[in-house]
Amino acid sequence: MPEITLYNAEGQETGNVSLNENIFDVEVNEHVVHEVVVAQLAAKRVGTAKTKTRGEVSGGGRKPWRQKGTGRARHGSIRSPLWVGGGTTFGPQPRKYKKKVPKKVKKLAIKSALTSKVEENNLVVLDNIDFAEPKTKKMVSLLDKFGVASEKVLIVLDERNDNVYKSARNLQGVRVVTPNRVTVYDLLNSKKVIMTKEAVSKVEEVLS
Repeated sequence: MPEITLYNAEGQETGNVSLNENIFDVEVNEHVVHEVVVAQLAAKRVGTAKTKTRGEVSGGGRKPWRQKGTGRARHGSIRSPLWVGGGTTFGPQPRKYKKKVPKKVKKLAIKSALTSKVEENNLVVLDNIDFAEPKTKKMVSLLDKFGVASEKVLIVLDERNDNVYKSARNLQGVRVVTPNRVTVYDLLNSKKVIMTKEAVSKVEEVLS
């Protein structure tokens, strides 16, 4: 069972935390991670891009000129895709980009991402994170103690804490979530992952 150093909010070591080997020490499956990330990014796409076909643009009900005798090419409508102002051929139409991914695959991908963070020493566990009031300076000070004040950081709390959330929301690249909101993309997109001790237990509970 892997162990990781436990810190307090001052950046001081206070002991060790045992991690569940079935979650934080699994074989990293890059294919599954890639599949889930692609699905998550696809789900964020709005899919509202649309162009009009020749049947949707206005005008063009009358043949522009007679079929023969003018010396010009034959045309049946000024709204043909060949004409300026005509319809678009094979243009984008509204669609859904969402991809279905089995729950087991999602869990395996998150386990792989968490294992990668542990192997890279980019997982920090704190005994607790709690601010008496929302203060961005306090969050910057906390991140600075671990040398990630200017990095992308994912903070995982065991439960929603408005003071911590509000202290971090003005910091670019810092995201605060609860265990059930942890995604593979957020894990991979963050340089460091900071979790409270209770959050580790809840993550293990969610993924077990």
